[in-house]
Amino acid sequence: MLRIEGEELIDDISYSFENGATCTACETILVVLKRLVKANESLFLSTITQICKLAGEDPDACEGAVAREGPIIAYALRQIETGSKTSKLFCITFMGVCDYPAVTPYEVSFPKKASRRPRPVPSKEPPIRFVHFSDIHVDRLYAPGTSTNCTTYLCCRADSISKSPGGSDVPAGPYGDHHCDVPLSLEMSMYRAIEDMGHSFSIFTGDIIDHAIWNTTQAQSTININLAYAEMSSLGHIYGTIGNHEADPVNSFPSTAVGSAPQWVYDTLSSLWSRWIGDEAATAEKNFGAYSAKHPGTNLRIISLNTNLYYIQNYWLYQDPMERDPSGQLSWLVRELQAAEDAADRVYIIGHMPMGLRDAFHDYSNYFDQVVNRYEATIAAMFFGHTHTDELELSYSSSTNRHFSTASAVSYIAPALTPNAGHPSFRVYTIDPATFAVLDSVTYIANMSAPAFQTTGPVWEKYYSAREVYGPLVTPPLEAGDELSPAFWHNVTEAFERDEGAFKGYWGRKRREWEVEECAGGEGECREREVCQMRAARAEDNCVVPKLGFHYERLLEAIPGLVEGREREEDVCGGSMGKRILGALMGRKDLVEVLVGRMMEIEN
Repeated sequence: MLRIEGEELIDDISYSFENGATCTACETILVVLKRLVKANESLFLSTITQICKLAGEDPDACEGAVAREGPIIAYALRQIETGSKTSKLFCITFMGVCDYPAVTPYEVSFPKKASRRPRPVPSKEPPIRFVHFSDIHVDRLYAPGTSTNCTTYLCCRADSISKSPGGSDVPAGPYGDHHCDVPLSLEMSMYRAIEDMGHSFSIFTGDIIDHAIWNTTQAQSTININLAYAEMSSLGHIYGTIGNHEADPVNSFPSTAVGSAPQWVYDTLSSLWSRWIGDEAATAEKNFGAYSAKHPGTNLRIISLNTNLYYIQNYWLYQDPMERDPSGQLSWLVRELQAAEDAADRVYIIGHMPMGLRDAFHDYSNYFDQVVNRYEATIAAMFFGHTHTDELELSYSSSTNRHFSTASAVSYIAPALTPNAGHPSFRVYTIDPATFAVLDSVTYIANMSAPAFQTTGPVWEKYYSAREVYGPLVTPPLEAGDELSPAFWHNVTEAFERDEGAFKGYWGRKRREWEVEECAGGEGECREREVCQMRAARAEDNCVVPKLGFHYERLLEAIPGLVEGREREEDVCGGSMGKRILGALMGRKDLVEVLVGRMMEIEN
């Protein structure tokens, strides 16, 4: 009887695959996973390790990643009720199926009614500048001369085994490669270039640790975090935030309600940040990795958020029901913004993951957006990283009328030092010294295609000025000293809708002109989707469709038309092996048979 049940499960899942009911298939797989975890967690871990290897993943990576991520996924599976909203979110994240469930309605509470104070007009006083860099992913094991085209996930290391024994592989140069993480030589080259810029302070929006996520340890990550901040300390005053790779295992940020917060990384960063933000700010909220500090001698307040508490690959968050405000961070943010408004301060919010991204839970993004709109006159701008690409997101006071008159905030998303999505980059912002309004954003790159890059070293050059490139696109054009305001940026998105050439320029700059591909779906659809994303600082408003399971091509063959219009999305900064492993179950009957067979073994 039990054997028949197992065969029926396999047949039900396969039938769902073949008939396009992939959400049903995922939830059936979820039932099997839950039963396996409940029966024997060790067997669950060994099973997904086996599935990982059968799916063609690197065996060492499978062993290491499952040992690190597997127990957290098992924890999540115990919390999830099949058929619930959380189960659908699980299927979206791991397998790219199911429609996004509606946001659970919730009105954030504020201590005072919205201020009638308008957004301040720039003072036209002599401007100042600050630097924004992100996603450095320093690989301390990078070895020049090793393979850049390897069978392991992270190339340019001594243990990288070349995929090209015939000699077509290009050896890793001394200053980095697009297929690898960042060598120390490239990191230090960027800091020297920034030192020569002349700036008041720097913002670093996170991600220090390399992408060898199956082989991290808390001890080594602590060492690498300390080394990175020591190396960047030559830049002077730095405001940092915590990236998803700073945790061990990667993405692992349980809320305080779960009771196992990664205090070691919060304590490490708090100690490092204290020299710039003061001991009081560094210790006030270090139980969830955030802080609020005023820049000396100004009325500018920097609020650094731990956006990993809203990240879909933070598997500690998958509970039924999900927490409304993990670790109370949003409530804390409201208090800090209210204090800033009362004091007539301006605020920069910084974080790692942009809150309108496909990587953000819709509910948390919605609640955060309410906070941003309540304090829009106080928030001068927001700054993020994580995507490794050059882009931005706009917040609106009206979700049904996205117009220049309702544009309320700008999220600047900096490109990365890590060159896997373009040439190594950093940004310099010109800002008003009284209102801290952004007057210009200039991106600098080191062109890795330059003939002398690997011999004489990186040359950091101005790539483009947002004011110079996008200012002429709006009517009337920007005047000297005008802010790159939310309204301005909305008008730029309208210019993209009208002007194909202007949009193509943006599309090329997104990856710094490196391996720029045609957008999926054709020119019109591509442009529409990108403009939609720029207008979606609230994640539920973006036009991104969940990415199907890991074996995308097999799904295309198995279910014609199922993925029409879906774009292959890069995941340059997530790094979850668990997502890859469970995603491999989609469309692979042989892997489903292994999973169900293991469950039947123990239940027999």
